[in-house]
Amino acid sequence: MSYRDAFGGKRVLVSGGAGFIGSNLARALASLGADVTLVDSLIPEYGGNLFNLRGIQPEPRLNVADVRDEHGMKYLVKSHEIFFNLAGQTSHLDSMSDPYTDLEINCRAQLSMLEACRKENPTIRIVFASTRQIYGRAAYLPVDERHPLQPVDVNGINKMAGEWYHILYGRVYGMPISALRLTNTYGPGMRVKDARQTFLGVWIRRVVDGEPIEVWGDGEQLRDFTFVEDAVDAFLRTAMSERSTGEVFNLGGKEQISLGALASLIIEIAGGGEVRRVPFPPERQTIDIGNYYADYGRIADVLGWTPTVTLREGLERTIAFYRRNGSHYWP
Repeated sequence: MSYRDAFGGKRVLVSGGAGFIGSNLARALASLGADVTLVDSLIPEYGGNLFNLRGIQPEPRLNVADVRDEHGMKYLVKSHEIFFNLAGQTSHLDSMSDPYTDLEINCRAQLSMLEACRKENPTIRIVFASTRQIYGRAAYLPVDERHPLQPVDVNGINKMAGEWYHILYGRVYGMPISALRLTNTYGPGMRVKDARQTFLGVWIRRVVDGEPIEVWGDGEQLRDFTFVEDAVDAFLRTAMSERSTGEVFNLGGKEQISLGALASLIIEIAGGGEVRRVPFPPERQTIDIGNYYADYGRIADVLGWTPTVTLREGLERTIAFYRRNGSHYWP
């Protein structure tokens, strides 16, 4: 089945739809002929940005609503065939300073959305955006789906619960549900004015503004990164395949790199800049996961997904995007 056959004419709902990954997913779905509805709270502390939706054709419907609104979600899920559930609170530091809001968004709201689907539309296919943060500090590398789940912060615990709610509802109620554990997704449309989504966004903003990139500690921590187009492809493949039902898959990147080397690569691509080594902030060090990179062999075997965009190419495209459009993403 081609992507157009899978999604053309389908009624698709995307929560977090004005955010980074949600808007890129909406763009892809619209180009495939899907009938797309987005829901986003547009709360400033989270990732929604109306500029992310500019130029999407045909233009999707946007419902400005909070996923914590149970009645609104009951109405929204009724008429859709596919639901990409990307709404969530992503800041690890915010989850430690305000754990109750993180609990509301990443647990209670997820449960209420699943209840709405169970009662109003139990055959809707759901793909949930989970995170590698639920693994915590790696006991071995690369990290596969059998790795122990040992989150290091409140966000990781609540995201783990949100994922398990989804898998449980699939198993108990026979709902077609899958989850993707994302890792360091980056690209055009990412939040760059602060580190609420990822530190990489702040680094890109700094290099575009001619400010030094701050590398905390020794900079030897290893990471992998997924370009947003590759992440979108994983969501599409997961939604269109019956083989994904009830499954949890890791995503990952084509290569691993230390944070110090990553900073140097960004400066090289940008054509200049400065790296400044600073001590690890204490509040960050206690929840840092150390080295991490993913084994994505399972989704490769089951769905044929592998990342295609190299880190250099992805960074080149991302930096070029923010040089053109930075004023829409930070003052």
